[in-house]
Amino acid sequence: MHGLLRHLERVGFDGAPRVLGIDDRGREILSWVAGETPHRPMPGYAVTDDALEGVARLVRRYHDAVSTYEPPADAPWDSEASNLDGPPELIGHCDVTPENVVFRGGMPVALIDFDLARPTTRLYDVVTTLRHWAPIADPADRDGLLYGADVGRRMRLFCDAYGLDRDARREVLPAARVRFDRSYKAMRSRAERLGGGWARIWHGGAGPRIRRAQDWLERHWDELDARLD
Repeated sequence: MHGLLRHLERVGFDGAPRVLGIDDRGREILSWVAGETPHRPMPGYAVTDDALEGVARLVRRYHDAVSTYEPPADAPWDSEASNLDGPPELIGHCDVTPENVVFRGGMPVALIDFDLARPTTRLYDVVTTLRHWAPIADPADRDGLLYGADVGRRMRLFCDAYGLDRDARREVLPAARVRFDRSYKAMRSRAERLGGGWARIWHGGAGPRIRRAQDWLERHWDELDARLD
């Protein structure tokens, strides 16, 4: 992770913390990113079209900045993490949830919490971000301000702001389908193997939420597909 963050600093990406070193107790020291993260229930500033498009542009800037990073061959990436098929293109953030995006003045300015970063594809990071920000979720599991959201429209806004071309847009829904299934299995495995926070998340209903999101995606597939065309 430190190599990744140092690379982002070298190439001038200002949307991530800086590595400042290790203290005498072996703890990492990162720079403080000023601003606020939108915890749930989501505040109004975080659900606007401008915020959504800002997140898309931030993720795109991150992808462009990280695309030239060459991690060590023996880097210990999470081998149980969910991914799409095919060779990785870059080191994705893979966890662009609202809690991991720093806002200032109502607009997203930085990503934090790179613990789940790993080799993946741009599309996987896009789909994972859309899972939380569109959101691709059953209405029962959305924040109140997004309960009745036009998810297809929000997905299109995100893809436009990111600059996803038409061919890649055709892969968003199939990728989301694969991502849900593999994420369910990966989270269950982490909960059983690692316990702790992963077990709390799992036993707090993560599995059923993923399954409800899968069902919602299938029921609304044609509608979403039409918006992305």
